[in-house]
Amino acid sequence: MQQPIVIYVNGNPHSLERSLSILELCQVLGIHPRLVAIEYNGEILHRQFWQATQVNSGDRLEIVTIVGGG
Repeated sequence: MQQPIVIYVNGNPHSLERSLSILELCQVLGIHPRLVAIEYNGEILHRQFWQATQVNSGDRLEIVTIVGGG
């Protein structure tokens, strides 16, 4: 049986049963992927790489909601 992994999202630890893609992580966290920008381990991660990028134990993500206004 695989050990859970711990990642950090906006500074808070999150335990996952397995590694997920960034896109899968958005679904698990209930985040609409079109409304956020994601920094992955200190680098802005372009949306085109979200499906292929897997989170690993110790990874740090900053997820920022895009807000429109006028």
